[in-house]
Amino acid sequence: MTENWSAVARAINERVNELGWQQRELARRSRVSQAIVREIQHHTVERRRSARTLEALSIALGWHPQHLVAVLRGRRPPEPDENVGDDGDTVWSRLETIDLRLNELADRLDEVDTKLNTVIEHVSRQR
Repeated sequence: MTENWSAVARAINERVNELGWQQRELARRSRVSQAIVREIQHHTVERRRSARTLEALSIALGWHPQHLVAVLRGRRPPEPDENVGDDGDTVWSRLETIDLRLNELADRLDEVDTKLNTVIEHVSRQR
């Protein structure tokens, strides 16, 4: 499955501009760290993200929860009130759930790493 993170970045940037928001506002409303929002918006880091991260961003932007996942996968985004079912079989659905949770953990570890680097820089400057 090909993923188009540039399309995700474009979709988010267009919507944020429509709403007149700053990056900080999207981070606050979605409860996604500003560092991750920045990476996704500017497409600075090529890495898989948790579907929950994309879902939180989609909801904060007033879209269907699966909107950004659809954009990522080159599909038509669902309408906000559209019912989207699971078209995969059970094994694939479970594997995808495991994969999504691993990606969520990776996102959290990235946040911890960023915060730890900030602390290390601060301590190094004080020496």
